[in-house]
Amino acid sequence: METAVLKVLSDILLALDTGNLAMLTLLDLSAAFDSVDHHTLLQRLQTSYGLDGNVMNWFASYLHGRVQYVCCAATSSTPSAVEYGVPQGSVLGPILFLQYTADLLQPIKCHNLTLHAYADDTQIYGFCRPHEVKSSAWMQANKLQLNPTKTEVLWCASSRRQYQIPTGPVRIGNSTVMSVSQVRDLGVFLDADVSMRTHVTATVRSCFSALRQIRHALLTLIRALVVSKVDYCNLVLAGAPSHLLGRLQSVLNAAARLIFSVRITHNPTAPRTPLAESP
Repeated sequence: METAVLKVLSDILLALDTGNLAMLTLLDLSAAFDSVDHHTLLQRLQTSYGLDGNVMNWFASYLHGRVQYVCCAATSSTPSAVEYGVPQGSVLGPILFLQYTADLLQPIKCHNLTLHAYADDTQIYGFCRPHEVKSSAWMQANKLQLNPTKTEVLWCASSRRQYQIPTGPVRIGNSTVMSVSQVRDLGVFLDADVSMRTHVTATVRSCFSALRQIRHALLTLIRALVVSKVDYCNLVLAGAPSHLLGRLQSVLNAAARLIFSVRITHNPTAPRTPLAESP
C-alpha cells in the first residue's frame, strides 16, 4: 500500500516540476469483490492469460457451487447460490479481482492516462500543460463507466501555479464531477499543492487523540491495580512508623511520575500526601 502511494505521489511531483498540471481521480468501488461475474472472469482468464485445461477446470471449481445463507441460533435461511463475486479474505480474491479489471488498462492508456490499482482501490491520473486543460482529450474517459458519486477528482499544481487549476466540473463520460481541494488516497491525505499539510495535521490530531486515550487508560489501570491496594483498609496503619508510611508513599510517587512524566524529589521536611489521595 505504501509503495502504491509513493508511486502516484512521485509521478505527480515529477509532472509539477516540469510545469504541468496533474489530475488524480480516485475510484472507490463499493462491493467491488462481490460484483465479479464468474463467467466473464473465467473467459478473461482464458483469452487474456492463456489458461486452459485442468487449470481452467480448477478455477471453475473454485468459483462455482458456492452457497450463502444467514444463520441465527438454530434457525437458518434458505441457501442461495453465489453467482457473483470472489471469496473475500482469501489469497486468490485480490488476485482474481485485479485480473478481472486488468482490461481497463487499455482504454485508460488510449486517453494518455495512468492506472495504478491496489486491490479494489483504483487511482487514475494524468498530466497536461495549463493551456491544454479545456481541450485535453484525456479528461473524457468515455469508455470508463464510472459512478460520479463515488469518484473524487483532485487537480494538483505547485503553490505558484494554484491560480491555473480549473474551478469548473470535470466531465467523465456523460457525468460531471466537481474537483476537491484534498483527497484521502490509501490512508494518505493529498492537497492540491502537494504540501502534505492536511496529512500532517490529521496525523498529529489522531496521535494526540490516541495519547489522551492511553493516558486515560493508564490512569484507570493505576487506580484499579495500584491505588486501590494502597487505599484498602489503610486505617489499620494509623500510628504506624513514618518509615513504613514512606514506603507506601513511594508507590504513589512512582505512579504519579508514570502518569505525569515528572520527577518528584523527596523532601523530608515537606508534608506528606495522605495515602488515601490518588496521584
